[in-house]
Parts: sequence; C-alpha cells; structure tokens
Amino acid sequence: MKLTTRGHYSVKALLDLSLQPKFGPASVRAIAQRQDIPAPYLEKLLIELRRAGLVKSIRGSIGGYQLAKKPAQISIGEILEAVGENINHFPLDDPKMSQTGDWVTFSLWQRLNQKLKEVLYSITLADLYYDARSWQASLGEEANFVV
Repeated sequence: MKLTTRGHYSVKALLDLSLQPKFGPASVRAIAQRQDIPAPYLEKLLIELRRAGLVKSIRGSIGGYQLAKKPAQISIGEILEAVGENINHFPLDDPKMSQTGDWVTFSLWQRLNQKLKEVLYSITLADLYYDARSWQASLGEEANFVV
C-alpha cells in the first residue's frame, strides 16, 4: 500500500498533535513548520479530520487544533479514511478477474484487503509514537523529534 501525500501528512499532523503537552492545541502554522507541510494544505486536511471527529478546533489567541480523543483511541485506518485514502490495496474490481470468473483470486484479494484494514485499524497514534521513540533511542538520538 502506497500512502499518498494526503494520508502521510494527516498521520504526521496528528502524531504532532499527540506530542503536545497535555494534548493542548497547536496552530496550523506551528504544525506546518515542524512537519514541513504547506500550511494551506494542512488546514484543509485538519478540516476533514475535524469533520471525522478526530480533532477539534479551539478559537482564540492560544487556540489551534487538538486531538478529539486520546492517541491510543485514534487508529491509522480512521485517519486515512477521514482524508479519503483508499485502504483497499488489492484489486477487487479487476476486469480480467470478473471476465474469467476467477473466484479464487477474487476471494484471496478480498481476504487480503480485510486483513490490511484490520491491521490499519489496530495501529494507533500511541503505537507510532512509541515506535518512533524506540527507534530514536536505538540510534542514540534526543527524545525530541519531527515525525
């Protein structure tokens, strides 16, 4: 499965929000700078993520966006689907399959897609956070990182 820019930036932005003290709000500009994401594009993604209930916006001078749930309650599958990513990686609509009536191949692809979806919905922002921290520690790097 190849992640598009939309999916990649969305996961990075939410992981960035999970790193905020007490999951407090962060401005679009601050997230965009830290994660090297164009701010106007990030704003559009955050609006989609807000509509999906994954982030909430806080108005005011110290406002911005923050997670709507704890990082352990937000799955990568939810994030990807919220921004329109297709998480079905294997071809279920291949014309060759339907013309030949290859139900074995169709069944296999269907099962693989289901397993991929299960995995994406089982990995949370908290999992990615701890994976990144472990990887950095193994390299002897500081605890502060850009996703």
